[in-house]
Amino acid sequence: MFGANSSSLTPKFFILNGVPGLETAHIWISLPFCSMYIIALVGNCGLIYLIGHEEALHRPMYYFLALLSFTDVTLCTTTVPNMLCIFWFNLKEIDFNGCLAQMFFVHMLTGMESGVLMLMALDRYVAICHPLRYASILTSAVIAKAGLATLLRGVMLIFPFTFLTKRLPYCRGNFIPHTYCDHMSVAKVSCGKVKVNAIYGLMVALLIGVFDMSCIAVSYTIILRAVVSLSSTDARHKAFSTCTSHICAIVITYIPAFFTFFTHRFGGHSIPHHIHIIVANLYLLLPPTMNPIVYVIKTKQIREGVIKLLLGEKFVFTQDT
Repeated sequence: MFGANSSSLTPKFFILNGVPGLETAHIWISLPFCSMYIIALVGNCGLIYLIGHEEALHRPMYYFLALLSFTDVTLCTTTVPNMLCIFWFNLKEIDFNGCLAQMFFVHMLTGMESGVLMLMALDRYVAICHPLRYASILTSAVIAKAGLATLLRGVMLIFPFTFLTKRLPYCRGNFIPHTYCDHMSVAKVSCGKVKVNAIYGLMVALLIGVFDMSCIAVSYTIILRAVVSLSSTDARHKAFSTCTSHICAIVITYIPAFFTFFTHRFGGHSIPHHIHIIVANLYLLLPPTMNPIVYVIKTKQIREGVIKLLLGEKFVFTQDT
Protein backbone atom coordinates (compact mmCIF):
# COMPACT_ATOMS: atom_id res chain seq x y z
CA MET A 1 0.00 0.00 0.00
CA PHE A 2 1.24 3.50 -0.83
CA GLY A 3 1.89 5.25 2.45
CA ALA A 4 2.08 8.99 1.71
CA ASN A 5 1.57 12.39 3.18
CA SER A 6 -1.35 13.76 1.18
CA SER A 7 -0.17 17.39 1.50
CA SER A 8 3.26 16.84 0.02
CA LEU A 9 2.95 13.58 -1.92
CA THR A 10 6.03 12.36 -0.09
CA PRO A 11 5.90 8.62 0.58
CA LYS A 12 6.53 7.32 4.08
CA PHE A 13 8.49 4.48 2.57
CA PHE A 14 9.57 2.91 -0.70
CA ILE A 15 9.30 -0.72 -1.75
CA LEU A 16 12.52 -2.13 -3.22
CA ASN A 17 11.50 -4.98 -5.52
CA GLY A 18 14.92 -6.57 -5.89
CA VAL A 19 15.73 -7.88 -9.37
CA PRO A 20 12.62 -7.41 -11.55
CA GLY A 21 11.59 -10.54 -13.44
CA LEU A 22 13.86 -12.79 -11.38
CA GLU A 23 11.97 -12.73 -8.08
CA THR A 24 11.77 -16.53 -7.97
CA ALA A 25 15.56 -16.73 -8.28
CA HIS A 26 16.36 -14.25 -5.50
CA ILE A 27 17.76 -16.94 -3.20
CA TRP A 28 20.12 -18.21 -5.88
CA ILE A 29 21.17 -14.69 -6.85
CA SER A 30 21.90 -13.89 -3.21
CA LEU A 31 24.49 -16.68 -2.86
CA PRO A 32 27.25 -15.19 -5.06
CA PHE A 33 26.50 -11.70 -3.76
CA CYS A 34 26.73 -12.87 -0.15
CA SER A 35 29.97 -14.73 -0.87
CA MET A 36 31.47 -11.67 -2.54
CA TYR A 37 30.45 -9.48 0.40
CA ILE A 38 32.13 -11.82 2.91
CA ILE A 39 35.31 -11.85 0.80
CA ALA A 40 35.17 -8.05 0.56
CA LEU A 41 34.78 -7.66 4.33
CA VAL A 42 37.56 -10.09 5.19
CA GLY A 43 39.93 -8.88 2.46
CA ASN A 44 39.58 -5.15 2.99
CA CYS A 45 39.50 -5.27 6.78
CA GLY A 46 42.54 -7.55 6.61
CA LEU A 47 44.40 -5.07 4.41
CA ILE A 48 43.54 -2.17 6.70
CA TYR A 49 44.74 -4.15 9.73
CA LEU A 50 47.94 -5.24 7.97
CA ILE A 51 48.83 -1.71 6.85
CA GLY A 52 48.05 -0.29 10.29
CA HIS A 53 49.83 -3.10 12.15
CA GLU A 54 53.02 -3.33 10.10
CA GLU A 55 55.21 -0.25 10.51
CA ALA A 56 57.12 -1.22 7.37
CA LEU A 57 53.97 -0.53 5.33
CA HIS A 58 53.55 3.00 6.68
CA ARG A 59 54.27 4.55 3.31
CA PRO A 60 52.12 6.74 1.01
CA MET A 61 51.29 3.95 -1.43
CA TYR A 62 49.88 1.77 1.33
CA TYR A 63 48.08 4.63 3.10
CA PHE A 64 46.16 5.25 -0.12
CA LEU A 65 45.48 1.53 -0.39
CA ALA A 66 44.10 1.51 3.17
CA LEU A 67 41.86 4.47 2.27
CA LEU A 68 40.65 2.60 -0.81
CA SER A 69 39.90 -0.50 1.27
CA PHE A 70 37.98 1.55 3.84
CA THR A 71 35.95 3.23 1.09
CA ASP A 72 35.25 -0.11 -0.60
CA VAL A 73 34.08 -1.95 2.49
CA THR A 74 31.90 0.99 3.55
CA LEU A 75 30.40 1.26 0.07
CA CYS A 76 29.29 -2.36 -0.21
CA THR A 77 28.03 -2.33 3.40
CA THR A 78 25.59 0.48 2.52
CA THR A 79 23.72 -1.80 0.10
CA VAL A 80 24.45 -5.52 0.50
CA PRO A 81 22.88 -6.18 3.96
CA ASN A 82 19.69 -4.45 2.83
CA MET A 83 19.74 -6.39 -0.44
CA LEU A 84 20.13 -9.71 1.39
CA CYS A 85 17.15 -8.82 3.61
CA ILE A 86 15.12 -8.38 0.42
CA PHE A 87 16.29 -11.69 -1.04
CA TRP A 88 16.11 -13.80 2.12
CA PHE A 89 13.32 -12.32 4.23
CA ASN A 90 11.26 -10.35 1.69
CA LEU A 91 11.87 -7.18 3.75
CA LYS A 92 11.37 -4.70 0.93
CA GLU A 93 10.29 -1.56 2.76
CA ILE A 94 12.76 1.26 3.26
CA ASP A 95 11.93 4.53 4.99
CA PHE A 96 11.85 7.56 2.67
CA ASN A 97 14.62 9.38 4.54
CA GLY A 98 16.53 6.11 4.88
CA CYS A 99 16.32 5.72 1.11
CA LEU A 100 17.70 9.23 0.59
CA ALA A 101 20.50 8.50 3.08
CA GLN A 102 21.40 5.27 1.27
CA MET A 103 21.35 7.12 -2.06
CA PHE A 104 23.68 9.80 -0.69
CA PHE A 105 26.22 7.33 0.71
CA VAL A 106 26.19 5.14 -2.41
CA HIS A 107 26.99 8.05 -4.73
CA MET A 108 29.33 9.84 -2.30
CA LEU A 109 31.40 6.71 -1.70
CA THR A 110 31.58 5.79 -5.39
CA GLY A 111 32.83 9.32 -6.05
CA MET A 112 35.34 8.97 -3.24
CA GLU A 113 36.52 5.61 -4.61
CA SER A 114 37.17 7.26 -7.97
CA GLY A 115 39.06 10.06 -6.22
CA VAL A 116 41.25 7.63 -4.28
CA LEU A 117 42.15 5.80 -7.50
CA MET A 118 43.17 9.17 -8.94
CA LEU A 119 45.32 9.90 -5.89
CA MET A 120 46.96 6.48 -6.24
CA ALA A 121 47.81 7.30 -9.86
CA LEU A 122 49.44 10.55 -8.73
CA ASP A 123 51.33 8.57 -6.08
CA ARG A 124 52.73 6.28 -8.77
CA TYR A 125 53.66 9.29 -10.89
CA VAL A 126 55.66 10.86 -8.06
CA ALA A 127 57.27 7.51 -7.12
CA ILE A 128 58.46 6.76 -10.66
CA CYS A 129 59.13 10.21 -12.08
CA HIS A 130 60.46 11.91 -8.90
CA PRO A 131 61.75 9.05 -6.73
CA LEU A 132 64.28 11.16 -4.80
CA ARG A 133 61.56 13.61 -3.73
CA TYR A 134 58.89 10.97 -3.09
CA ALA A 135 59.01 11.09 0.72
CA SER A 136 59.29 14.88 0.84
CA ILE A 137 56.34 15.45 -1.53
CA LEU A 138 53.92 12.85 -0.18
CA THR A 139 54.18 13.58 3.52
CA SER A 140 51.60 12.37 6.03
CA ALA A 141 50.06 15.86 6.10
CA VAL A 142 49.71 15.95 2.31
CA ILE A 143 48.13 12.48 2.27
CA ALA A 144 45.66 13.45 5.01
CA LYS A 145 44.71 16.67 3.19
CA ALA A 146 44.31 14.83 -0.12
CA GLY A 147 42.04 12.22 1.48
CA LEU A 148 39.99 14.92 3.22
CA ALA A 149 39.66 16.92 -0.01
CA THR A 150 38.41 13.80 -1.82
CA LEU A 151 35.83 13.20 0.91
CA LEU A 152 34.65 16.83 0.92
CA ARG A 153 34.38 16.87 -2.87
CA GLY A 154 32.07 13.86 -2.76
CA VAL A 155 29.96 15.29 0.06
CA MET A 156 29.52 18.71 -1.56
CA LEU A 157 28.72 17.36 -5.03
CA ILE A 158 26.39 14.56 -3.92
CA PHE A 159 24.51 16.32 -1.11
CA PRO A 160 22.30 18.31 -3.56
CA PHE A 161 20.94 14.97 -4.83
CA THR A 162 18.98 14.60 -1.60
CA PHE A 163 17.27 17.98 -2.04
CA LEU A 164 16.62 17.45 -5.76
CA THR A 165 15.04 14.08 -5.02
CA LYS A 166 13.11 15.13 -1.93
CA ARG A 167 11.39 18.03 -3.74
CA LEU A 168 9.79 15.70 -6.30
CA PRO A 169 6.13 14.63 -6.01
CA TYR A 170 5.67 10.86 -5.82
CA CYS A 171 2.16 10.23 -7.12
CA ARG A 172 2.95 7.17 -9.28
CA GLY A 173 3.47 4.89 -6.32
CA ASN A 174 6.40 3.92 -4.19
CA PHE A 175 7.74 0.80 -5.91
CA ILE A 176 11.40 0.98 -7.00
CA PRO A 177 12.55 -1.84 -9.34
CA HIS A 178 15.97 -2.08 -7.73
CA THR A 179 17.82 -3.63 -4.79
CA TYR A 180 18.97 -0.27 -3.39
CA CYS A 181 18.16 3.43 -3.71
CA ASP A 182 20.17 5.27 -6.32
CA HIS A 183 19.46 8.73 -7.67
CA MET A 184 17.81 8.07 -11.02
CA SER A 185 15.95 4.93 -9.87
CA VAL A 186 14.23 6.99 -7.17
CA ALA A 187 13.69 10.02 -9.44
CA LYS A 188 12.02 7.89 -12.11
CA VAL A 189 9.31 6.88 -9.62
CA SER A 190 8.26 10.53 -9.40
CA CYS A 191 5.51 12.05 -11.53
CA GLY A 192 7.33 15.40 -11.51
CA LYS A 193 9.91 16.82 -13.88
CA VAL A 194 13.26 15.11 -13.38
CA LYS A 195 15.19 17.00 -16.06
CA VAL A 196 17.11 18.99 -13.43
CA ASN A 197 18.00 15.73 -11.64
CA ALA A 198 19.24 14.17 -14.88
CA ILE A 199 21.29 17.23 -15.87
CA TYR A 200 22.85 17.59 -12.43
CA GLY A 201 23.61 13.87 -12.32
CA LEU A 202 25.40 14.16 -15.67
CA MET A 203 27.35 17.21 -14.43
CA VAL A 204 28.49 15.34 -11.31
CA ALA A 205 29.53 12.35 -13.41
CA LEU A 206 31.64 14.66 -15.58
CA LEU A 207 33.12 16.56 -12.64
CA ILE A 208 34.11 13.37 -10.82
CA GLY A 209 34.48 10.56 -13.34
CA VAL A 210 35.87 12.45 -16.33
CA PHE A 211 38.16 14.61 -14.20
CA ASP A 212 39.57 11.62 -12.30
CA MET A 213 39.98 9.53 -15.44
CA SER A 214 41.75 12.43 -17.17
CA CYS A 215 44.18 12.80 -14.26
CA ILE A 216 44.80 9.03 -14.28
CA ALA A 217 45.37 9.04 -18.05
CA VAL A 218 47.79 11.97 -17.89
CA SER A 219 49.67 10.40 -14.96
CA TYR A 220 50.11 7.09 -16.75
CA THR A 221 51.09 8.76 -20.02
CA ILE A 222 53.94 10.51 -18.20
CA ILE A 223 54.79 7.31 -16.30
CA LEU A 224 54.92 5.31 -19.54
CA ARG A 225 57.25 7.83 -21.14
CA ALA A 226 59.51 7.77 -18.07
CA VAL A 227 59.56 3.97 -17.93
CA VAL A 228 60.29 3.57 -21.66
CA SER A 229 63.21 6.00 -21.35
CA LEU A 230 64.94 3.76 -18.78
CA SER A 231 67.99 2.01 -20.23
CA SER A 232 67.70 -1.23 -18.28
CA THR A 233 64.99 -3.80 -19.09
CA ASP A 234 64.96 -4.90 -15.45
CA ALA A 235 64.49 -1.30 -14.33
CA ARG A 236 61.59 -0.84 -16.76
CA HIS A 237 59.95 -4.04 -15.58
CA LYS A 238 60.42 -3.19 -11.90
CA ALA A 239 59.09 0.36 -12.33
CA PHE A 240 56.00 -0.65 -14.27
CA SER A 241 55.28 -3.70 -12.08
CA THR A 242 54.54 -1.33 -9.19
CA CYS A 243 51.61 0.00 -11.23
CA THR A 244 49.96 -3.27 -12.30
CA SER A 245 47.83 -3.63 -9.15
CA HIS A 246 46.53 -0.10 -9.52
CA ILE A 247 45.79 -0.57 -13.22
CA CYS A 248 43.79 -3.72 -12.40
CA ALA A 249 41.85 -1.78 -9.74
CA ILE A 250 41.05 0.95 -12.30
CA VAL A 251 39.74 -1.59 -14.83
CA ILE A 252 37.68 -3.45 -12.21
CA THR A 253 36.12 -0.20 -10.99
CA TYR A 254 35.47 1.80 -14.13
CA ILE A 255 34.19 -0.80 -16.61
CA PRO A 256 31.02 -1.75 -14.65
CA ALA A 257 30.66 1.90 -13.57
CA PHE A 258 30.55 3.15 -17.16
CA PHE A 259 28.23 0.32 -18.18
CA THR A 260 25.81 1.24 -15.39
CA PHE A 261 25.99 4.97 -16.12
CA PHE A 262 25.39 4.73 -19.86
CA THR A 263 22.68 2.05 -19.73
CA HIS A 264 20.81 4.08 -17.08
CA ARG A 265 20.72 7.14 -19.33
CA PHE A 266 20.98 5.88 -22.89
CA GLY A 267 20.24 2.14 -22.80
CA GLY A 268 16.49 2.48 -23.05
CA HIS A 269 14.83 -0.89 -23.59
CA SER A 270 17.75 -2.42 -25.48
CA ILE A 271 19.17 -4.03 -22.31
CA PRO A 272 16.87 -6.14 -20.07
CA HIS A 273 16.20 -4.38 -16.80
CA HIS A 274 17.30 -7.34 -14.68
CA ILE A 275 20.72 -7.28 -16.39
CA HIS A 276 21.06 -3.61 -15.53
CA ILE A 277 20.18 -4.28 -11.87
CA ILE A 278 22.63 -7.17 -11.56
CA VAL A 279 25.45 -5.13 -13.13
CA ALA A 280 24.56 -2.18 -10.86
CA ASN A 281 25.12 -4.47 -7.87
CA LEU A 282 28.34 -5.87 -9.32
CA TYR A 283 29.49 -2.28 -9.83
CA LEU A 284 29.36 -1.81 -6.05
CA LEU A 285 30.55 -5.31 -5.08
CA LEU A 286 33.18 -6.29 -7.64
CA PRO A 287 35.87 -3.69 -6.77
CA PRO A 288 35.68 -4.32 -2.99
CA THR A 289 35.88 -8.06 -3.62
CA MET A 290 38.66 -8.07 -6.20
CA ASN A 291 40.94 -5.23 -5.05
CA PRO A 292 42.34 -7.04 -1.96
CA ILE A 293 42.90 -10.20 -4.02
CA VAL A 294 44.67 -8.25 -6.78
CA TYR A 295 46.91 -6.40 -4.33
CA VAL A 296 47.84 -9.56 -2.44
CA ILE A 297 48.72 -11.35 -5.68
CA LYS A 298 50.42 -8.45 -7.49
CA THR A 299 52.13 -6.55 -4.66
CA LYS A 300 55.14 -8.34 -3.18
CA GLN A 301 55.18 -6.37 0.09
CA ILE A 302 51.48 -7.02 0.78
CA ARG A 303 51.87 -10.71 -0.09
CA GLU A 304 54.90 -11.08 2.20
CA GLY A 305 53.11 -9.20 4.96
CA VAL A 306 50.04 -11.45 4.78
CA ILE A 307 52.13 -14.63 4.81
CA LYS A 308 54.35 -13.55 7.68
CA LEU A 309 51.43 -12.20 9.67
CA LEU A 310 49.64 -15.54 9.32
CA LEU A 311 52.82 -17.37 10.36
CA GLY A 312 53.40 -14.99 13.28
CA GLU A 313 56.77 -13.89 11.96
CA LYS A 314 58.26 -10.40 12.09
CA PHE A 315 57.69 -8.57 8.84
CA VAL A 316 60.86 -7.25 7.17
CA PHE A 317 60.16 -4.68 4.48
CA THR A 318 61.55 -5.37 1.00
CA GLN A 319 62.41 -2.08 -0.69
CA ASP A 320 60.33 -1.54 -3.82
CA THR A 321 59.06 1.94 -4.69
